[in-house]
Amino acid sequence: MGGVSTFPIRTNSHGMTAASETPPNDGPPAGAPLAIELRGIDKRFGAVHANRDINLKVRKQSIHGIVGENGAGKSTLMSILYGFYEADAGDIFVSGNTVSIRSSNDAIAKGIGMVHQHFMLVDSFTVIENVMLGAEGAATLQAGREKVRRDLKNLSDEYGLTVDPDAIVSELSVGLQQRVEILKALYRGADILILDEPTGVLTPEEADNLFRILRQLRDQGKTILLITHKLREIMAVTDEVSVMRRGAMVATLQTANTSPSEIAEQMVGRRVLLEVDKGPAKPTEDALVVENLTVRDRFGVDRVKNVSFTVRRGEIVGLAGVSGNGQSELLEAISGIEAPASGRVLVNGKPLSHTGDPAEARELGMGHVPEDRLRMGLVKTFEENENSVLGYHNAEGIGGKVVIDVDAVRNHAKAHIEKYDIRPPNCRLKTANFSGGNQQKIVIAREMEEDPDVLLVGQPTRGVDIGAIEFIHKRLIEMRDAGKAVLLVSVELDEIFGLSDRILVMCGGEIVGERLPDQTDENEIGLMMAGIDEAADKAAQQTEAAQ
Repeated sequence: MGGVSTFPIRTNSHGMTAASETPPNDGPPAGAPLAIELRGIDKRFGAVHANRDINLKVRKQSIHGIVGENGAGKSTLMSILYGFYEADAGDIFVSGNTVSIRSSNDAIAKGIGMVHQHFMLVDSFTVIENVMLGAEGAATLQAGREKVRRDLKNLSDEYGLTVDPDAIVSELSVGLQQRVEILKALYRGADILILDEPTGVLTPEEADNLFRILRQLRDQGKTILLITHKLREIMAVTDEVSVMRRGAMVATLQTANTSPSEIAEQMVGRRVLLEVDKGPAKPTEDALVVENLTVRDRFGVDRVKNVSFTVRRGEIVGLAGVSGNGQSELLEAISGIEAPASGRVLVNGKPLSHTGDPAEARELGMGHVPEDRLRMGLVKTFEENENSVLGYHNAEGIGGKVVIDVDAVRNHAKAHIEKYDIRPPNCRLKTANFSGGNQQKIVIAREMEEDPDVLLVGQPTRGVDIGAIEFIHKRLIEMRDAGKAVLLVSVELDEIFGLSDRILVMCGGEIVGERLPDQTDENEIGLMMAGIDEAADKAAQQTEAAQ
């Protein structure tokens, strides 16, 4: 398929309207009272000027988006509003009254709640126990538990936030865990809800459900602050949007009167290509071969079932599927992290021995960008420069098994920082102190710059801003055009369609079909992800009729 493939502005198969086609939001009237006003907010972390004299007005009973590139200062600003940080200068007004917010308890007392990007839940506790933690609400735990149960039922009925109060949190889906976080905030009396990158870990269906909940919360009097870098979400659900760039507030716009391209240009400071521009693929020989692979978990359940496919040099093969259908386990087996129950993986014609050491896969020419950067891609307590060579620290020019050339490592990291625009540009900063999108850039840079023959990419743009998405997509196309084999796993159908030369669909641990992007659409792929292959069913019916 040649030409230009659109991303990320499309209409998807999950019922979510594409940004460019979303009906305008009416939004609050111009004279509506303010829920939040920030005046002259300024914050520094050493040499880093995170927030620069920021002014912001958020109207009551509205959904107000805050967008900006990774490191633009969005999360810092919201952390000041929620009391995690204290501003060096400036004033905060809630419902027209000046307030002092020095802790999250102060924010909660002022009716402000926050749902964090990485949930603040105790996995081994029940829903009730998580909600009541720190807000027991009665003299005894049993009385408090019954009060929470009653209040949760009322909140669930009022806002459509149904969840089993006795369920263990670790056994809930990510979407339901996020629902628990929202319930926690509402239980504590929040009239203003801050959501930080709320769809970063959600499937498209879960994201659609979240938007329905947010609209209902707004319509019933709540004010929502939505921090995101996804323009489609901004266009689909917000009434107004404020844009931040390099710590400053550069624009506030009525969503109905703007466009994705205008917001993107404000975010980045230049025109941004909202499309994947690529020519036709020129695949050659097989670089990655997966034969009859079965992966079994520790409970004896087959998560990947007899999967076979190939990825050739010079092509990108997209693997589509709803999260939890075996894609993660498949990537871990292909990369050498986990041993399969049966089957084999060949890289450049050589089989992996599956000793549980991914170094073997790297030596055979494979790079791996894992789906979960924090669990598998980074060591948060390491400095950026240490993570920039993680897994490649024995490479020539960097070090060896005994001694590592620290200066060489830092210079190596500085080159990555410049090329991939990692912010802040400080290779000595602990990786935990980078935003999620910049953490992703660290992993992407490390794996791509080693120039592997085969690149496994899991959710490459999760938590990444629009400018970085454009850059990462260009780099993936460049790798393809340089004769590399790329296996792309993404829950974003827009990304799958925009980048892939062939699409494999996974459901229930199996490859249920293969399609060419120009011979299918998101509706068909969405049905296949749910286990429905209309084309195969029709062919079977025709064969049966012919017999």
